[in-house]
This record gives sequence, structure tokens and C-alpha cells, in this order.
Amino acid sequence: MERLVLELKEIEVSFLDKIILDIKNLRIHQFDRIGIVGKNGSGKSTLLKLMSGDLKPDLGSVNHQIEFNYFEQKEASFVRDGIDFRLLGQLNVPDHEEELSGGEQTRLKLAQLLSDYHEGLLIDEPTTHLDAAGIDFLVEELKYYYGALVLVSHDRYVLDQLVTKIWEVHDGQVTEYTGNYSDYELQKELERQQQQELHERYLKEKQRLLAAADEKMKKASKITQSKQSGAKKEVHANANRMYMTKQKDTSQKAIQKTAKALEKRVEQLEEILPVETEKPIHFQQSKSLRLHNRFPIMADQLTLKSGEKVLLENVSFQFPLGENIVISGANGSGKSTLLKHVVGQGEGLTISPKAEFGVYHQLSYQIKENKTVLAFMKEKSEFEESNIRAILHEMKFVGNDLIKEVNQLSGGESIRLHLCQLFSGAYNILVLDEPTNFLDLDSIRALETFLHYYEGTVLLVSHDREFVKRVADSVYKISDRDLTRVK
Repeated sequence: MERLVLELKEIEVSFLDKIILDIKNLRIHQFDRIGIVGKNGSGKSTLLKLMSGDLKPDLGSVNHQIEFNYFEQKEASFVRDGIDFRLLGQLNVPDHEEELSGGEQTRLKLAQLLSDYHEGLLIDEPTTHLDAAGIDFLVEELKYYYGALVLVSHDRYVLDQLVTKIWEVHDGQVTEYTGNYSDYELQKELERQQQQELHERYLKEKQRLLAAADEKMKKASKITQSKQSGAKKEVHANANRMYMTKQKDTSQKAIQKTAKALEKRVEQLEEILPVETEKPIHFQQSKSLRLHNRFPIMADQLTLKSGEKVLLENVSFQFPLGENIVISGANGSGKSTLLKHVVGQGEGLTISPKAEFGVYHQLSYQIKENKTVLAFMKEKSEFEESNIRAILHEMKFVGNDLIKEVNQLSGGESIRLHLCQLFSGAYNILVLDEPTNFLDLDSIRALETFLHYYEGTVLLVSHDREFVKRVADSVYKISDRDLTRVK
């Protein structure tokens, strides 16, 4: 049996008056490979900090039997001493240390993580800003890692490749599922089916009891009417009639008592809520925004540079109307530069004169306006309020979230609101640069729904394989200063 390497017992972590984590017992064994999933703010990173020792619980104990190396969500320290230079080369980490890009910072942190062997690894969102080659390198390194691996990630491909258990963090609780992320999704779907079946049984039993109670009350009412009718007739008082009247009174009370007992049973039934079903979201564009060009974005012999570096040379393309078009390629190949060139309607491009661009750049989501979420959306959108609320609900803005001030939103909330605004705004072409970074898996699925129902043209960059597989109508790849269609 694999030895126990870490145990959390009777853990409680709270912030202000809110309990973040409430854990009775969690164990990690010698060769466990665990993926942690949950919504933004659910406590995933807090759980890793507990296990690393960077955070002490308010109550309970964290018992380590081995030393863990911890990869956390913050900028690299740029300390190269002790780093395996082979890894620096394989990860294409530049020699300079100033102004490293997001992808370069992540690569440097991964080189630091993998340079020394530890019996346990705690890794928090390692694929943020990594391109496909970087993700492949990470997966291959960790596939053959010999120790306990605990990984927080929103990348479903990475989770499928690396983990054999899923820990779901929800409402402070941690639930364990066996298998990789795809297995977890199947188990969650089975849970939803079972919940729906229980809900339908609950409704059926509730209706049966209410119908039975109603029938008893009708029967008691008939006895009352019968007594009242008899009282109107001339009645000779005699012992037999008195006996019959008393018997009716007793029978009526018994029936009423039975009806009340049935109603009490209805109140005592455990309510099983129905499963929320996905409702189609309508992004109906106004006639003034509709494009009629078959190819609203075209290039003829386009050459694109970044400083002295040539990114694209004599490239021609035609991006079709109404498609979700993905631009892929390695970090530094020119994907973001191409998107900016398109939005700026730069030299070498032919853009539809009626094009209205809605843009999401990496880390460009900060909102400084002093408005509520709902007021912000109503001002930025031409949609009816009911449709705006449906869009917000899909991105998990519900209840009091609608009256939050937008300048007080967390980073994840700001990203979700920015995406809601883009899909409901007066745009006909959306340009999205790595929109899934920092989104939880629920929000990524909501974004996939948005892209499925959106009527306009979408140009996007993403290194999330599963996301691309689900949303892309066509995929173009930048390689060796050329742009070619690969799907």
C-alpha cells in the first residue's frame, strides 16, 4: 500500500465572516496524481497554500511526511542559480531577465520547478501564457514524474493527460472523484441525471399526497353538507338519530385529521431541486450591424514586423463571415501582433467598411467605471434587459452580483463581465486574445456557449486545445513567417 505523505484533518479556513474551506479529512499518498477543480474564488489556491505550508489554518492540522515543491500564481523571481540549463534551453527561456513576457515568465518558473527533484509537487495553473509546445513539454515532463502530484488547472487536456483523481472544491467542501477530468465530467453528468430523477420522484410523491389530502377534505366537506341538509328537515329526536349524528361527527374529524397528516407529510418531504438546463442565448444583431461581405477580413501579400523581426512575409488570406477563426502558433510567432494589426486596419489588409470591432486583449479587462454590473451592461448593450440578465446569468452573475460596483470586481469577475459586454455590445467582429486565461472551467464552458450562439465573426487566439476543439470553425497557424489553414 502506498504510504501517506500528507494529511489535512478538521481544517477550517475563513476570511472575514466567510468560511473558505471546511475539510474533515483529506489524504495524499506517495504516487497520487490529483487535479483540483472549482470555480474562481472557491478556494483552490488556498488549498494548495495550506498543503505547501505557506498558509496556516484557523483550525485543524496539516501533517507533512515529505517536502513539496510549490509552483504558485505569481511572477517569477528570476533567480537562475541552480536551474538546469538544459531545461532553460528546452523551454526557450531567453538569457535576458528584464521585461520577460507572460509566457517567458511561466517557462522560467517551470525550469525552476523541474530543476530539483522533490517527492511532492504542488502546481497552480502552470499553463497560463504557455503555447502548445510549452504545454506539451510540461505534460511530457510530468507524465514521468515519480512522486505525489497535485495540480490546479483549467486546461482540460492537461488534466486528462496527467491526473487519476479529481478534487472538486465547492462551498468550502472537497469532493473526490476517481479518474481524469473526462471521467469526472461523466460522473457529474450521472449525478445530474440522478438528481433529475429524484426531483421527478419528489414532485410525483408531493402531487400524490396533496391529491389524497384534497380528496379527504372533499369527503369531510360532503359530511358537513349532509349534516346541514339533515338539520333543515323536521327531525324527531330519538336515540338512533343521535347515535348516527355522533358517528358522522367522529368520521368527519377522522377524515380531517388524515388530510392534515397528509399535508404534514408534504411539508416533511425533502425538496429535490431540478437540474438547471442550458437555455439558448440569443445574440440577435441589429440590421445596421450585419455584414454582407463573404470575407470581411482579407490580406494580400501582407508583411508584418515587430521592430526588426519579420513575423509574416507576403501572406494572403480571407477570413470567412460568421465563423469562429482561431490563430495558433508558438509564443512570439506574431499572433497577438496580427490581431492588433487587424483591429487597427493596418496596411496590407482589406476590412469591411461596416466592421465594428469588439476587442479583448490579454490583461485588458480592468474596469474603472463607478457603476453596478447591471447598469454597466445596460449602457454598453443594445439588447433588452431580459437578454442582458440571461447573458450575465450564464457567466455566473446572479442575485447580488448584479448590484456590485464594477470597479470592485475581482480579476476573474472583471474578465467575465468584459466578455459579457463584448457579446452583447454593438459589434459584428470580436477579437479575443487568450480569453480563457484565468477563467474557471464553468466560465470557459459558458464562453463556449456564447461562441456557439453568437452570430458575428470571431477572431481568437487560444492555446487551450479542448476549447479550440469545441469552438473553432477554422484554424490558421503561424509558422516560419507564413500563415496556413490547418483546419
